[in-house]
Amino acid sequence: MLNGQDQDTTVQGLIAVVNKLILVIIVLVAGIITMPFVLYYGDNTGKEKIEKTAIQFQDTVAYWIAADINTITDTKKKLLVEYGKELIAHTSKYLGPRGSVMQMSNGMNCQNCHLQAGTVIWGNNYGSVASLYPKFRARSGSIENIYKRVNDCFERSLNGKAIDTAGKEMQAIAAYINFLGSNVAKGKKAAGSGFKDLTFLNRAADPQNGLTIYTTKCQSCHQANGEGVFNPEKTEYIYPALWGKNSFNDGAGLYRVSNFAKYIKYNMPQGTTYLSPKLTDDEAWDVAAYIISQTRPHINVPKDWPDISKKPIDHPFGPYADVFTERQHKYGPFNPIIDEQKKKEEAVKQKASAEVKN
Repeated sequence: MLNGQDQDTTVQGLIAVVNKLILVIIVLVAGIITMPFVLYYGDNTGKEKIEKTAIQFQDTVAYWIAADINTITDTKKKLLVEYGKELIAHTSKYLGPRGSVMQMSNGMNCQNCHLQAGTVIWGNNYGSVASLYPKFRARSGSIENIYKRVNDCFERSLNGKAIDTAGKEMQAIAAYINFLGSNVAKGKKAAGSGFKDLTFLNRAADPQNGLTIYTTKCQSCHQANGEGVFNPEKTEYIYPALWGKNSFNDGAGLYRVSNFAKYIKYNMPQGTTYLSPKLTDDEAWDVAAYIISQTRPHINVPKDWPDISKKPIDHPFGPYADVFTERQHKYGPFNPIIDEQKKKEEAVKQKASAEVKN
């Protein structure tokens, strides 16, 4: 049993321990409170970590999920939608150079560009097609329906021919795409559809640097000459051709360096997701520039962009509504082009405002 003095000593010891614990807790709390500010203002790496964490939280709760085919109760409709999915996933098997239905495309599959049959977030998915089509597209200068949009892909990305809009294959593809986005309200854009934004470089994208990146991070799948790898039956690509006679032609959307850079950044190489990109922004831009600098089929589309002022800033072919060169429109830098466009828009607004006042 402790005497009075021993009891006092014990109490004092406990008080000292408690005081130390309180001090530790205060330090920890202060650290937790100040850490975001230290990371944010102290260095860019910390800022990027915070931003990435915020994106991850948002992405896990906000993005579109494709409608589930297994919920279709109408047997006839389900079979049509399933056939549409099969055509998207294995286009070449049915419509490629050795297609079982017809031979009218280059051997690539729709899902080579629209990943996992058009369902991957920021993987050029089909989430917004049903909700936004028909819609006006500046490239054609007209209202386009889903059939026109699909045939654009056949003629450009698959470097083939348009298919009969009333035929079974087109009807199946349209049924599948429309069903995938049937859970998106009409007129609304599905979160995570299309391409995820990528900051423009303050320089031109560099094809020569892109060659180094391609060699180290892409060549093992797509091969040294970008020819890709066919399956043993030669009916479809395991890894698609990125240039050459069997790749997409120069009228395809991915021939624009910004589209291709966005696609690469958040989807390539294998194993990449929008939450865990494996390439830096610079690497994505440069390897995209390298790939589109290579030879590929040409398509003659003289009716594209009837209003040249509506051309995207990275459309690689003139004429343009500005003084920048074709090379700068193809590879950048793009900020000077954007600045010039803004000046023109502001001038138009000021002129209209002056006319109203007068």
